[in-house]
Amino acid sequence: MAIPLLEYSPISQNNRVTGYEVPGDEKPRIYSTDNLLSPADMDTLIEAAYRQIFFHAFAADRERFLESQLRNGQITVRDFIRGLVLSDTYRRSFYELNSNYRFVEQTVQRVLGRDVYSDREKIAWSIVVATKGIIGFIDDLLNSDEYLEAFGYDTLPYQRRRVLPGRPEGERPFNITSPRYGAYHRAKLGFPQIIWQTTVRSYVPQDKQAKVGSPSLFLDMARSISPRVNSPQRISATNIDFEKSVPYRK
Repeated sequence: MAIPLLEYSPISQNNRVTGYEVPGDEKPRIYSTDNLLSPADMDTLIEAAYRQIFFHAFAADRERFLESQLRNGQITVRDFIRGLVLSDTYRRSFYELNSNYRFVEQTVQRVLGRDVYSDREKIAWSIVVATKGIIGFIDDLLNSDEYLEAFGYDTLPYQRRRVLPGRPEGERPFNITSPRYGAYHRAKLGFPQIIWQTTVRSYVPQDKQAKVGSPSLFLDMARSISPRVNSPQRISATNIDFEKSVPYRK
């Protein structure tokens, strides 16, 4: 018998209110198969899906079979997202390198498009991961009322409420706030690495850099020249014969 999902609620009542957002550069673009006009639009949607789930996908990380099914209309965008989250790449990159709590946090950010409300939500979904496994956890997220109301079957998940009213800056992207590697695995890999430099490098602004023909460009060359000169003679007054040195008129 599966343990039912623990109840959790937003830590602020503002999370329940639909925000009024002014369109701008920070407003995310919504991708959906309902308004595709050309095959190029489908390519853009697929690339956006990889950015949402993996942030960056190499050629070996791409799911060609899922892409073909999506292009031919055999699966929906929701099914495509399910295939990406259940892929070996996502398992190796997020599940195997993090604890269940951090894995839940990263998956909620990418699938539901928001941060977790509190630690209670992390605990609730972590119990689902422990009892139902990854497949059961992903299916519960995709079948939740929140996902179906926000994205449905044809809309690609995105970071919601990116621009918050009353704040000069929007929320930072999820890949920055929650990087792929946790603190434990970063320490095992030797990050962060401290590199000591024996030479001190200085920065010179472009407007203060020497122009072509400036004498300062030839300063090092002039210092490298060591000309040979005759050493000065040392004459003492005691060695001078004044009688012979004075001309004598015969």
